[in-house]
Parts: sequence; C-alpha cells; structure tokens
Amino acid sequence: MLMIRLQRTGRNHEPTFRVVLTESKNGPKSGKYLENLGWYDTRIDNKIEQLDTEKIKYWMSQGVQLSLTLHNYLVSKKVIAGVKLNALPKKTVIKKDEPVVAAAPAAAAPTPEVEAAPVAEAVVA
Repeated sequence: MLMIRLQRTGRNHEPTFRVVLTESKNGPKSGKYLENLGWYDTRIDNKIEQLDTEKIKYWMSQGVQLSLTLHNYLVSKKVIAGVKLNALPKKTVIKKDEPVVAAAPAAAAPTPEVEAAPVAEAVVA
C-alpha cells in the first residue's frame, strides 16, 4: 500500500522533512521513495508553497493513505478538510482519575412466591 509520510533530513537539532510518496513497508529512514511531494521545515512553519498540494490531493484521490502527523499538518493548514487525529502512542494517553463508584447492593428484591402444592386430604373411612 502506498503512503505519503514525512522523511527526516537535516542536521542534528535542525530537523527538516521531505514529504514523500513511498511504499508503507519501507521504513521512514530507508531513503526509498517513489516521488518527492515537497518539504517541511519545523523552523519555517508559515509557508504552504513548500508542498505540492495538487499532487498530494491527486494521490489521495487514488487511495493513498497519509501518515497521522502529515494528516494533522494538512488539516491545520486547511489543505484538506477534516478533524485532527491522535498521533500519540496508546501507552502515553493520560486518563483522568475518576472516582470508582461501587455498585450499590441490590435492594431487597421481592422473591417470587412459590405456590404451595395442594395438600392431599386424608380420606377418613
């Protein structure tokens, strides 16, 4: 399956990213990609001209998936419509401590009445 994702380039502590079309099985650091669709510099975040938005929309219409980070970036820049998705790993989700409400003991539920079996009357002879 094809995927559009970010590929890190740049020096230490100065990250820049290529936006590439690649096979989803290729690792993000492998350097293998089919097409370069632009670049993203974290330090210069105000330019949208750095991405080829027409090609990105074309590939999305062909069924190519976006990475979660790139999807959220394109939504924030209003290139695509949608809502942001949670890109954090599931193990880091912080849940609020909710008080545990103990189940209240069942109220005295009426017990079904058991009909008494008819008592056979003794025949007096």
